[in-house]
Amino acid sequence: MAHFAEIDNTGKVLRVLVACNQDILNNGGDLSEQAAENFKKVAPLSKEGIKWVQTSYNNNFRKQFANSNFIYDSVKDIFISPKPFNSWILNSNNNWEAPVPYPSDITFGGPDQNNNYLTYVVNWDEDNKRWIGFDYNVPPNKFAWILESSSWVSTS
Repeated sequence: MAHFAEIDNTGKVLRVLVACNQDILNNGGDLSEQAAENFKKVAPLSKEGIKWVQTSYNNNFRKQFANSNFIYDSVKDIFISPKPFNSWILNSNNNWEAPVPYPSDITFGGPDQNNNYLTYVVNWDEDNKRWIGFDYNVPPNKFAWILESSSWVSTS
């Protein structure tokens, strides 16, 4: 199955629909303007839509599969995910990157935190521009990642 993203005049993805592979093959093939134009007959553009752009469910082209609110960069011919936080920047690989690198270690805690050393709960704290982590205690202990020392500090 082929997929097409409807794009508005700012490049924002409005919706993604499935197309028939045979229709694509019969109308210029994958990534062709002809197939995109033909898709307008099958699925007319919405009021805000200006064109259909093919997207790859398997991320085989145009960087990644488009979803609502992604942006289509027509110069780079790729789909870019929404910016997760205001402080994040788009890196040279067109991925959003926090101003502080993701922690190199997700172990924290110690005897005073009941020896819970591992976690999978690490989130970005936009207000303080830092990574925070939580252990699995009830209630959970909270930790802040300190880049300079590459370590976690309890904030609970």
